[in-house]
Amino acid sequence: MLKKLLSATALVALTTPAFAGGHLSWEQMTEKAQNEEGEVTWFVWYFEDRFREFTQQFTDATGIKVIIPDGDHSTNIDKMIAESGRETGDIDVLAYGVDMLPTIDNALFMSLANLPEDAGRISDLVGIDGGDVALAYWGNQTGIAYDPAKIADEDLPQTPEDFAAFWTANPGAMGFNYENGGSGPSFYMNILRTLSDVDFNDGETSPEKLAGIDGGIAFFNEHAENYEITASNADSLTRLSNGEFTMVAAWEDHMAGLQNIGEIRDDLKFYIPEMGMFGGGNYVSIPKNAPHPAAAQLFVDWLTSAEVQTMFNQQFGTAPMHAEADDSAALVSNAMRERQMPWAKKPFRDAVEERFIEDVIQER
Repeated sequence: MLKKLLSATALVALTTPAFAGGHLSWEQMTEKAQNEEGEVTWFVWYFEDRFREFTQQFTDATGIKVIIPDGDHSTNIDKMIAESGRETGDIDVLAYGVDMLPTIDNALFMSLANLPEDAGRISDLVGIDGGDVALAYWGNQTGIAYDPAKIADEDLPQTPEDFAAFWTANPGAMGFNYENGGSGPSFYMNILRTLSDVDFNDGETSPEKLAGIDGGIAFFNEHAENYEITASNADSLTRLSNGEFTMVAAWEDHMAGLQNIGEIRDDLKFYIPEMGMFGGGNYVSIPKNAPHPAAAQLFVDWLTSAEVQTMFNQQFGTAPMHAEADDSAALVSNAMRERQMPWAKKPFRDAVEERFIEDVIQER
């Protein structure tokens, strides 16, 4: 399939006049990537071992070696920025959360406008426009994972009041984390958002604005004895799978990935409550001083293709980031995905997290 994909790309190359400076056609760029550069370094902060295995398909099809160093999200971004003054950096392709793009000087990235034309690619995710420097390759969604043997679909909580009623009737049956992963913060922030008139899409913060979530803080403190705080996303899902919980806050892609490799039960299910929970995804960009710019563009072209996005959905449980990709392996329907909410904007988001830790977690 991948060799067919690259063959199709080569056909487009014949009519693509130039890339990055206007000196090479796409066909010439592909030849340079394969015959002169021969490798591409992808800085991604999760699933490094699994991505090394997955991207072997790209290597088999092109002969270009994919190098994936170990690293974390913020360190990778900081490294790219710190190296921006160098003629040649170490990063060919940088992966990062969509919400980070507005915090990075986009002038540090190479234009992707000269990739073969593909209208199905996504460069505007949850209202954050990647312009010509960023393409989405990974779609994710927070929600609630649950054990269908313990709760029927029609009884799933949909609103803050529903969750309170569930906690009261089933003490200790639900858990969520407040750090070490964003699913728990997504859950409690959307409760706070729903119970207030505060605009979480405006990053401005002030004492008066923070006071607007007082009712939500009181809500969590009132019911503190009836829900559990977990150590992380993985801890939540492991304890759900082991039967300790009936439901937990979770990531769709994380849950599907663990199910695919047999680390948690495959009968567990996932939904997005009607009140909405945060979702989005991850972008890839190429730094202007990438050491292998031709191979980097070939890799991004492959990574964001419909075929590879279909495979991501099948193997990792992601929401495909291509209009023509098959999303039949997703854990939620497209109709339910309409409940997706954009992540709260910083610095207000950080202020809410700090207040929740201080006024709810530390008071337990």
